[in-house]
Amino acid sequence: MARSLWRLTVRDEFSAGHALRGYEGKCENLHGHNFAVEVTVEGRCLTPDTSLLLDFKTLKNVLKDVLEDLDHHTLNQTPPFDAVNPSSENLSRYIWQTVAAHLAGHPDRQAAAVRLVSVSVSEKSAQSATYMEIQENGESDTPSMPS
Repeated sequence: MARSLWRLTVRDEFSAGHALRGYEGKCENLHGHNFAVEVTVEGRCLTPDTSLLLDFKTLKNVLKDVLEDLDHHTLNQTPPFDAVNPSSENLSRYIWQTVAAHLAGHPDRQAAAVRLVSVSVSEKSAQSATYMEIQENGESDTPSMPS
């Protein structure tokens, strides 16, 4: 039997400088990007009153709050990237973990009822790094929200 599943995606960007530690080439020098970020969540239950999985505004505001700590900073001087290489891979994982925490603690019940699927970070439009967490059994752990 088929089960319904909805996915929502929002995009935003931030500007920051970084230098890749241990990299041999131009990127080992401090340089900047307009990083594009894409966040995708999923869920199985829509709100009974508005038929929304989650208000796009809520998801956009969560992402904006997370990116505020990175925007117009030198990432190599900004925790956790003062100790962790500020690669797109590590940025996507950091943003995923921070967005997940914001959603779990959000006052909107719907925010806690969605599952964060993935976060992608692009330094240029032609390439991106995507972070996600997959359950060992291959099954989705998307929470269901009671009607």
